[in-house]
Amino acid sequence: MNFKDLGLSEPILRAVREQGYETPTPIQAQAIPAVLAGGDLMAGAQTGTGKTAGFTLPLLQRLSAGKPLRDARGRIAIRALILTPTRELAAQVEESVRTYGRHLPLSSMVMFGGVGMQPQIDKLRRGVDILVATPGRLLDHHGQGTLDLSQVQVFVLDEADRMLDMGFIHDIRKVLAVLPAKKQSLLFSATFSDDIKALADRLLNQPALIEVARRNATADTIAQKVHPVGREKKKELLAHLIRKGDWHQVLVFTRMKHGANRLAEYLNGQGISAMAIHGNKSQSARTKALSDFKSGELQVLVATDIAARGIDIDQLPHVVNFELPNVPEDYVHRIGRTGRAGASGEAVSLVCLDEEIFLADIEKLTRNRIPREIVPGFEAPAGERAEPIVLGRMTIGVGGTKRHAGGGSRPGRGSGGRPAPRPAGGRAPAPGDARAAARRSAAGARRGEK
Repeated sequence: MNFKDLGLSEPILRAVREQGYETPTPIQAQAIPAVLAGGDLMAGAQTGTGKTAGFTLPLLQRLSAGKPLRDARGRIAIRALILTPTRELAAQVEESVRTYGRHLPLSSMVMFGGVGMQPQIDKLRRGVDILVATPGRLLDHHGQGTLDLSQVQVFVLDEADRMLDMGFIHDIRKVLAVLPAKKQSLLFSATFSDDIKALADRLLNQPALIEVARRNATADTIAQKVHPVGREKKKELLAHLIRKGDWHQVLVFTRMKHGANRLAEYLNGQGISAMAIHGNKSQSARTKALSDFKSGELQVLVATDIAARGIDIDQLPHVVNFELPNVPEDYVHRIGRTGRAGASGEAVSLVCLDEEIFLADIEKLTRNRIPREIVPGFEAPAGERAEPIVLGRMTIGVGGTKRHAGGGSRPGRGSGGRPAPRPAGGRAPAPGDARAAARRSAAGARRGEK
């Protein structure tokens, strides 16, 4: 199948060809005709499958085929709204809109927090057809009366699972309340949890359903590997792997902002160029780090989960989990930054004894045992034991706790062997309470990174 077989107009096909693409990915082959048909869509696709073009191309086609609208003040009215969870992703999506719409008489803009509002107000006054935005800044503009969403014809909710993870459900509801009831709605998500399905029930009207990858699956193009390592030897092992493999463009994940800063400082001291990006960094610093990383000028980018959203590099060769996430779904999102669009990639996890429980949860979720490989000289020293991990105000992980052979955990512990504190009133926690608490804690930490 070729893009020209999908019913796209020549100006759009020309832009696609100029980017060097001829054959659509599976999500594009299914989503483009569905969106062109005008109905609502619920699409499940992992990051790196080409989903952005899957909604951008038909959206551009639908708007270019219609007549521009004017708002009450006579400005070009916003006809399409794309909502994304992070600044970086919003910038990437709007860049795709401009790239594929370069031969069309359509205007677009991106809107997110962390920068001044006035330049955004000035652009809105000139009028735009397509708006890409994060929820918080969008609602700020609406609250100040600088934004008119009354004529939106197409609404896209991108990375809906991450939206919910970051605690944006209330903001999403506020946005839905100010959008026209009659519109085409498209929901894209890497996973279809019960919460996502509940959101889809509220947002979508008899949607077409597309799912191009098994739920919570990892891409076959990603070679995964675990290096068991001593707790105090992780930094040295990472530097060793980068030097020995002559790695360039390495995306490294840490759990917390301060951990990202410390690791980047260490790598620079080892002669390996590195920068950290996270929610405490200014938008200009994050943009520069991402630009240098994409160009190859920067060897290592150390990121927290939220800051890494929107990093879109076609052939990113290496992703390293310096610290495993305590929420197993985040592992799928992290390693999905490599092995994109059919390219091969490598995902390496440096796992100390403290994180064995997280590794077990990840393997249970993905239904895949990740190969282990000990690097001589970096293994855990004799006598080292697992210890709990402090994450913000919460202590997670269990020092030395083992599961029973039947798969259960010791009495008094929550699902996954994590400590389950007894709530007020003396009721023992239900299985999974501790896991849910860990998710809530992680979501709270993410909200602090907006």
